[in-house]
Amino acid sequence: MGEFLVVGAADAVAEGAAAAFEVEGAQIGVARVAGTLYAFSDVCTHQGCNLTSGGDLDGTEITCECHGSVFAIDTGAVLDGPAARPIETYPAREVDGQIQIEV
Repeated sequence: MGEFLVVGAADAVAEGAAAAFEVEGAQIGVARVAGTLYAFSDVCTHQGCNLTSGGDLDGTEITCECHGSVFAIDTGAVLDGPAARPIETYPAREVDGQIQIEV
């Protein structure tokens, strides 16, 4: 098991929204859906576009604005291409008003 790192304040990610954080040199997206935090690689595996900056979050699915790849933020699975590889996902939690991600 990895360690949990604080990435930001809990209020930095509103319900139904996503935001990006730099964690140990990697861009990690964090979304809050139905009160649950999800952490995932913020980089589309198709051509490297950022998912949170212009992507569309719909429940636990995020669509890349560049070419329309759709990923499940809870599992990382590709739901619709052109991306062929899943994105990484990470355990996330909220503790004492802080978002923590396990790396």
